[in-house]
Amino acid sequence: MALPARVQGCTCNRAVTSGVQPFTHSLRAPHGLRSQRTVQTPAQRRSGHPAEGSDAWHSQIETPAEYQRSTAEVAEGARQLQAQEIMQVSSSSQPQSRLEQLQTPQGAAAALGVATVALLSLRAIFGKGSRKYTGDQTVGEEYDAWTNEGILEAYWGEHIHLGYYTEEERKRGYKKKDFKAAKFDFCDEMLKWAGATAPTRVLDVGCGFGGTSRHLAKKFRSASVEGITLSPAQVKRGTELAQEQGVDNVHFQVMDALKMDWPDDSFDLVWACESGEHMPDKKLYVEEMVRVLKPGGTLVIATWCQREETLDTPFTKEEKAELDFLYSEWAHPFFVSIEEYARLMEGTGKLKDVDTADWTAPTIDSWRHSIWVGVWNPWPVILKFNPVLWYKTIREIVTLERMHRAFESGLMQYGMMKAVKK
Repeated sequence: MALPARVQGCTCNRAVTSGVQPFTHSLRAPHGLRSQRTVQTPAQRRSGHPAEGSDAWHSQIETPAEYQRSTAEVAEGARQLQAQEIMQVSSSSQPQSRLEQLQTPQGAAAALGVATVALLSLRAIFGKGSRKYTGDQTVGEEYDAWTNEGILEAYWGEHIHLGYYTEEERKRGYKKKDFKAAKFDFCDEMLKWAGATAPTRVLDVGCGFGGTSRHLAKKFRSASVEGITLSPAQVKRGTELAQEQGVDNVHFQVMDALKMDWPDDSFDLVWACESGEHMPDKKLYVEEMVRVLKPGGTLVIATWCQREETLDTPFTKEEKAELDFLYSEWAHPFFVSIEEYARLMEGTGKLKDVDTADWTAPTIDSWRHSIWVGVWNPWPVILKFNPVLWYKTIREIVTLERMHRAFESGLMQYGMMKAVKK
């Protein structure tokens, strides 16, 4: 946009548009008017501008009409230049700062939209189970992966089951107890509750990499202990640890708990700790363990259970959705209630002194304790430099917390069952 000739090059325009008042010198015009002139610098005078007070200088002083006209032209020129600069700024390719963008209604709406999409995406990703049970092979492969990664053993130690916390320990706070030691305590409390004192042949159904099997083998040196699992990697790791620890009365092998190779009446203690969750046929699971149990022998089971559903207390839609996640995230076909396990045990007709207990209170701290040990020492995961493993670990944290809440709400219970074979 062209400016009037008298405005172009005038220093006052830059002063107006920049918001800086020019330093001016007042002089008396011939007709008594006060005129504003910008004082010349020495450099301007050397460049040929007339000196102040000279005839040439006085000849440039405007008449009243000229002064009014030049003032109007200056004002109009300044207005036009200001408008032009505003247009240039608004159309500039230089982006606004993120803060300025977010402060606009459009920016705030866009930010809210992005946040909403991100939250919905995270909910969709973490809201559904990622490892649905599709058969025994699923369970074996998952435990192979967990064992080979080494993360589970690094945090949980030799025992892949929950720990035991006394009432006094819970009052002090679970963080004050060693997480791995809590698992050994669980084994001792389970053995005490089972009432088995001197077994000669022990079966550990769903042995993991053998923490409980080795623990029992050390307690009963004259007994032989068998541990079975669906995971070849767990058999390998369990055998390695037994050799390292000098435990020679324990043996591990891959075997399906629903169709075991041993003949009837083979063991005087059948131990099943957190393996029932993976069994697609709970009835056959119980029956097969009873089959290989000797008369007078003890069967003891520890397992995660869902609450009993009745006509008066059906599962809500939300509870069903939560159970579905807990089933499918860790390759569980389904859970049953403590009461259902008791019915299955009694239904065999071969057991007596069937007893059950809910150990939710002494075990529930394990879920968040497991998360805490990872927060306290994240390096076993970080130093793997494996983004896939990092993602899986985040999923495990989410699942551990959801498990805690399910047990806390009563949707889940920690079931203990025991009986003696007739």
